[in-house]
Amino acid sequence: MEQVLLVTGGSRGIGAETARLAAARGYAVAVNYRERADAARALVEEIESAGGRAVAVQADVADARDVERLFATVDEELGPLTAFVNSAGHGGGYARARDFDPDVLDTLMRVTVIGAMVGAREAVRRMALGQGGRGGAIVNVSSMASTIGGRPGRTDYAASKAAIDSFTVGLAKEVARDGIRVNAVRPAVTMTDMVDQLRRDEAARDAIAASIPVNRIAEPVEVARPILWLLSDEASYVNGCLLDVSGGGFTVAELKKPE
Repeated sequence: MEQVLLVTGGSRGIGAETARLAAARGYAVAVNYRERADAARALVEEIESAGGRAVAVQADVADARDVERLFATVDEELGPLTAFVNSAGHGGGYARARDFDPDVLDTLMRVTVIGAMVGAREAVRRMALGQGGRGGAIVNVSSMASTIGGRPGRTDYAASKAAIDSFTVGLAKEVARDGIRVNAVRPAVTMTDMVDQLRRDEAARDAIAASIPVNRIAEPVEVARPILWLLSDEASYVNGCLLDVSGGGFTVAELKKPE
């Protein structure tokens, strides 16, 4: 039977590369977006022109009702869900603790943590063998920031990703007997539009690259490939794993905020 994948935050960065690779491997793909309709529709057209099946679905993962509508739309347009990638996220505020803005923190947690948890709820309801589903796989996109507490000014972001790590491990244990595997990838700095300023700031880019043992920043497709592996039957006995896609981790603890 056809595999059906929903990717939140699928119009850009890691999410878009995941959708593109999944479609090439035979998945029907739902590309979720919040604002970037043009990018999401262009990706769908690209997939369809290559013979795949895809839809673009607008929804704000910070809104539980939007998440419910998103999953219902996938049910109607693509069929029973078998794979879910939680790639939507928020970058936080680039603020040290003394300058935290509660509104920024609230948005960060609603997008990155609560959105992921509500999305997982909807995925589990559809995939669980005990609910008539076919089983499936969930992959959360975390970050290596969760392992070091974030660099100064990014502790809010790191905290949100640490919550994703803990949730991934706990959920994996909870739903394994319902035929659902749950894992996470933890990328190091990846060249997405969340860090788009690095494309313009060579010094900052080089400093970050120097803090990674392989001496370069990841490209989104290098994170998407491990995600597809975790979704696949090749990872059939991998559950509750936090897979570091990090180029070897970090060798320095602090970098200045890119200008």
